[in-house]
Amino acid sequence: MIKIRKASFSDKKIIVNFQLKMALETESVKLDEQTVNLGVGQVLEDPTKGQYFVAETNGNVIGSLLTTYEWSDWRNGTTLWIQSVFVDINHRGKGAYKALYAHVKSLVQNDSNYTGIRLYVHKSNEKAKTVYTNLGMDGDHYELYEWMKEN
Repeated sequence: MIKIRKASFSDKKIIVNFQLKMALETESVKLDEQTVNLGVGQVLEDPTKGQYFVAETNGNVIGSLLTTYEWSDWRNGTTLWIQSVFVDINHRGKGAYKALYAHVKSLVQNDSNYTGIRLYVHKSNEKAKTVYTNLGMDGDHYELYEWMKEN
């Protein structure tokens, strides 16, 4: 059975590990562990930055995701962005992400201040796109453009 809960400081090490693996696996990017450790810590210390949720089975964390906030003046409410999704390779295809997504969707459905859910996915990540589509999300409305400062 998969249990979803809000992440705590005791989950920091595994979330950092998940983020390092996710970046390498999905975008072939080797992140700086110290920077990721500080970034995850910032979220765990300051819920205005976002909130991590973890999926557990038999007391072991097997997946996580981060939600962050986007204010929508069009909708006069907050859209939750799902970011930093990772499920341990040994637990993929067994419903961990589906359970995490259902948890976030339930939060949105039960809070009138939330307007919906968004996420972005690397263009080449066909497996993730299939999962998101199967859960009822679509990528038909927007394309993401960005400018990121180099570290």
